[in-house]
Amino acid sequence: MLRAPCFALSALLFLSAPFCDPVFAASRAMHILDTDKDGTLDMNEANAAASALFDALDRDKDGTLTARELHGRLSLHEFKQADRDHDGTLSKDEYLAIVADFFKRADHDGDGTLDEHELRSPAGRKLQKLLRR
Repeated sequence: MLRAPCFALSALLFLSAPFCDPVFAASRAMHILDTDKDGTLDMNEANAAASALFDALDRDKDGTLTARELHGRLSLHEFKQADRDHDGTLSKDEYLAIVADFFKRADHDGDGTLDEHELRSPAGRKLQKLLRR
């Protein structure tokens, strides 16, 4: 009787494992975000993805995102730092500024682009979190 539920749980864990793997996540993010397919993510591509995501997350269409609308993409501390006007929400400009900050932190070689290796860094993973749909 317990074999079927155990098998189902094992299959679920096996199938979801690649999504927890930073190498797989960086590769998937690059495939989705690298719109010019040059093998790197530049700031224009990051901004385009962030802007589209902001619009999608802003369900009430008030031009701002609350911590709740961000669904855990930022810690409370990061949210408060990004909220420059301290109104408890992030405007699109504030959201794009935090995206730019994480991008710059992930750009270890300072060339203005991110490769998969840089996307796997802690700052790169934070950036991926801000850009994922």
